Amino acid sequence: MLRIAVVTLFPEMFDAVTRYGITGRAVDRGLVEVHCINPRNFTSDRHQTVDARPYGGGPGMVMMPGPLAAATAAAKDWLSGRGANLATARVIYLSPQGKPLNHTGVAKLGTLESLILIAGRYEGVDERFIDAEVDEEWSIGDYVLSGGELPAMVMIDALTRRLPGALGDAESAEQDSFVKGLLDCPHYTRPEAFAGRRVPSVLLSGDHKRIERWRLQQSLGRTWERRPELLQSIQLDSASEALLQAYQAERETEQ
Repeated sequence: MLRIAVVTLFPEMFDAVTRYGITGRAVDRGLVEVHCINPRNFTSDRHQTVDARPYGGGPGMVMMPGPLAAATAAAKDWLSGRGANLATARVIYLSPQGKPLNHTGVAKLGTLESLILIAGRYEGVDERFIDAEVDEEWSIGDYVLSGGELPAMVMIDALTRRLPGALGDAESAEQDSFVKGLLDCPHYTRPEAFAGRRVPSVLLSGDHKRIERWRLQQSLGRTWERRPELLQSIQLDSASEALLQAYQAERETEQ
């Protein structure tokens, strides 16, 4: 089982991943457990203050280290009480300054059995908390969000769908984009004709080898068109090279 503790000011937001869709079913099946801890519960004033003005001046507020550290300690206690090995648990801060979360990163994090995700707010969190408690920082993109809850949910979803039994079809995760370094191929379902466009005839042929070859070619071509930098890190075999060249030639003819 994957166990994830989330330190967040808005625990209710995580109903989106614990109650619905693939992640919700994974929770119901006992494949993943998500536990939210609110730093406000570790404050000493009646206003439950968790933020303050930054030293040195500047706009906005900064989350104070005390409540965050206490909430993180509570997260570790929860994991320990669930039988997790704290020596291998990682404390992750979701931050625009972190490493970009890609398929390789998800695969790396997917080897872990327990995580503590820190969802920051305001202008950020006190650097002393990061120095003392955080093992890794991860980002879901080069842009700024209002808080770390959405990135934390993205990470939870990406990790959960890799768990055996999380998807209805065990092959689905293996055919996703990026699993083999390529974008996914186009998909079609009923009806055969829609808005004047028909399903490619090869998919109706019943010839599984042809279908597999067509899907690979489409993945190669789509990656070449939309994310050509991905191809630079892949060593294509001669058959894949030929499929890609045929795709490129066909596109040139269409133009």
